[in-house]
Parts: sequence; structure tokens; C-alpha cells
Amino acid sequence: MVGEVAAGLRPDAIGLREVLFQSITAMAPAAAVAASIPSGAAFAGGSLPLAVLIALVACLFTASCVAELARELPSAGSVATYAAQGLHPTVGFLVGWGYVFVEALIPPLLLLQLGFTTAGTLHQEWSSYPADLWWPWALAGAAIIAAAGYFGVRASARFGTVLGVFEVLVFLIFAVWLIGKAGGDNTLSVFGTSHTPAGHEGVSGVFAGSVYTVLAFAGFEAAAPLAEETRNPRRTMHRAVLGAALSIGLFYVVTTYAMTVYFGPDRFATFGASGDASWEGVARASFGFFWVLVFLAVVNSTIANANACANVSTRTAFALARIRVLPGLFASLHPRYRSPVAGIAVQTVVAVGAVLGLGFGYDPVTAFLLLATVIVTVVIGVYIVVNLACAGYFLRRGRQSLKPVRHLVLPVLGIVAFVPALLTAAGLPVFDFVSQLTAPVSYAGPVVGVWMAAGVVVLVVLLRRHPERISETARVHLDDPTPSGLPQNGAAQR
Repeated sequence: MVGEVAAGLRPDAIGLREVLFQSITAMAPAAAVAASIPSGAAFAGGSLPLAVLIALVACLFTASCVAELARELPSAGSVATYAAQGLHPTVGFLVGWGYVFVEALIPPLLLLQLGFTTAGTLHQEWSSYPADLWWPWALAGAAIIAAAGYFGVRASARFGTVLGVFEVLVFLIFAVWLIGKAGGDNTLSVFGTSHTPAGHEGVSGVFAGSVYTVLAFAGFEAAAPLAEETRNPRRTMHRAVLGAALSIGLFYVVTTYAMTVYFGPDRFATFGASGDASWEGVARASFGFFWVLVFLAVVNSTIANANACANVSTRTAFALARIRVLPGLFASLHPRYRSPVAGIAVQTVVAVGAVLGLGFGYDPVTAFLLLATVIVTVVIGVYIVVNLACAGYFLRRGRQSLKPVRHLVLPVLGIVAFVPALLTAAGLPVFDFVSQLTAPVSYAGPVVGVWMAAGVVVLVVLLRRHPERISETARVHLDDPTPSGLPQNGAAQR
């Protein structure tokens, strides 16, 4: 028997270190530093460190809201439960429906990046290696992630911790090296607006750069779905979510500062994700064999991120299946490892199917951009809803629990910070720095629309036939008197 509906996810399996790195690796720090953050250089130029600092502050608003709700509502359902409790169970269902969809797409996104990054680098070093032979690396990554997930959250989370420590250390060491090499060129002027490029001068350029940089912070909430498998989850989840957002935000600031002062603030607008004016390009040109460590850190980051998000998708699917709004198959757990084996199997099939289908249907880079647009659009939408849910939840609890700044002001600021990022990710040219998406990347909007429309249909059917299931999206199973939060009437087995 592959799996059975066991008593529940394994409690007290992991601690703060593992869940902290669950969020850290979900943010993909090495890949973000090397690929995502440089996209803001075209707008902020040598003032990109200031743009990153602004993005950090903006993301901490939402991270604070997630952390507050994670402490109050420790649940594998995470954002779905928060929205259900703070707003309405129907909103919670739709948030969960969208969140499990995009989190299931993140592993294939990262596996595509693993494939084309590895193949491109090998081809650059040895021209005999075909540049288009990317798919074996993607499939190897899928196998590693599936194996880590199968052996349970302890194995998966510790694997992610090792990978996360490696990528962060490599880029921190490189950053210190760059700062030392910059010598007298070190300057705090990069935290001002004097180095923005022509056409994006001053505050407007920094703002545009920060909008693109905000996207590098996505994933700080990824610890929350592991709440039911974590020791002292109320305290641990709060510390992990805030700790990941703050520590990796500062990591982004330091590494971006280091490269800016080394490369030259006044020419940093030409810096990007590939070529001579990139992290790997600078490492190749100036630091000899060290570029290999940079390359390995980026590859490592793709695997770590895919592993973390596979944990998120399978736990969210488990939480929704447990209350029977998704097929009960997703609630099946391995009898020994308590891992959601059916969810892991489905996740692996989805990952391999998306990687091969989209990768060969278009090309791996185009497929990557399409999936990234789908994912970021939904994730930022989820963040906006969670900010609203934070305010709603604490307003409902009464004045004794309500802290106006933490529970009202910060949620509003979080929404304000993420609306421009949402418009940018969706390619809606409300601002002059937003580029309209072209096909096939522009298909992301219809894909999201179709999926959410399907969710509305499922919601209507469930409300008519089984309204109690929708109500249960607000349920915090750790608070149940029954073992492991299983439904009292044995509903999980039906």
C-alpha cells in the first residue's frame, strides 16, 4: 500500500532552524541576487541598493501580517485559513485554490531554470556539450525533490537547510570580497538617488527599481504550511516568517551594495542577469575559479527553492483534502514518514509534465517566463488578501487583541506596497516603467483567470451540496481536542 490516511502530519518533527530555512530557501536568495534583483538596475542604476532597502521595508509590512496570523492560526492551510478566519470561508477557499495551484508550479519553474542554467554553462565551458540538452538536469532535480519529500518533512527540511546555508555563504563571502576590492570606491551615495540612469532620474527610478526588486522577496511565508509539523508552532512560525524576510532582505542589501560599488554605480544600469555585466560574468573576469561557486550556488538555489515549494504545495493540498474540498487522495500519508505521498506523486507528475510540455513546446527560457508570470501574479494577490485578513481577524477579536499599528496600519502599507508589484507582474502598463507582456508570456493572465473561474464553480457546487466543508477552511486543527485534528466523525476517511 503506497499510503494511507494516517493520524495526521508528524508533530514536533522540526524546529526553528528548519522552518526558518524553509522560508529562506523558498525566497531563492542566490537565484534572486543573480537573476531577479538585477532586473531593477535598468531603472535604479547605481541606486539599486536603495531600491532594495525600500523593497525590504515594504515586504516587512506583509511579513509582519503573515507572522501575526501564523502565531494565532498555526495550520497547514496557512494563507487559506488566515483568509477564512479574517475575511470569510469562501475567500479562504479561493485563496487556497489559487495558492496550491501556483505553489505546484514553482518546482517546474525552478527545474526549468536548473536545466537551462546548467546546460548553458556547460556549453560555454565545453562547446561540444549541446546547449539545448537541458532536460536531463531538470529531471534529475525532480527526482531529488521527490525523494526528499517522500522521506518526510524532517529529511526535506534538513536537506533545504544545508542547501540554504551553502548558497547564502557563497554570496556573502563573494560580497565581502567585492567590498574589499572596491576599496576607496565604497560609498554610501548608492543609498541616495544620485546614480539613477537617464530617463529614470531621481525618486521615480528608485521606485521603479524597488517594484521589480519586491518580486525577489516572494516566499517568506513558506514556513507557515509546516506549522502542524513544527515544535511550538505559534512562537516558531512567527519568528521564522519575520526572520526570513528580515535576514534575507539584509542579505539582498549587502550583496547588491557590494556589486554596485565594485562594478561602478554610474554604469550599473547596464548590469543584468547574464553576460559580462552579471554576477557570473564578474566572477569569471575577476576572480578566476570562484565563478564555479557562484554557478553552483545558483543551481543549488533552484533545487532548494523547488524543494521548499513542494513542501508548501503538498501541505496546502493536504489541508484542503482533509476537509474534503480537494479529493481525499491528497490527504493520504505514508504510514511511517507521515509525508503526503499522494500529493508528492501528483506534484512530481505536474512538475515533469510542465517542464517537458512547456520546455519543448516553446523553449525552457520562455516556459520559465510564462510560469513565473503566472506564479508571481497569484502570489502577490494572495499577499494583498492576507494583509486584509490580518486587519479583519484582529478587528473581529476585539480591542484587547487589536494593536492599531501592527494590525491596521501595517496591513494597509503592505497592500500599498504590493499593488504596483502586482500591476508590474501582470504587465498592466499603469506606470511608464511597466512593459506590456507579449505572447506566450501574456497567456499567464488567461491561465490564472481560467483556474480561478474553475475555483468559483467548485465553490458554488460545494456551497450548495456541502457548505460545511467550506466553513472548515477556517478550522485550526491543532486546536482540536481530537488526535492530530482529524474530523470527529471520521470524515477524512470518507
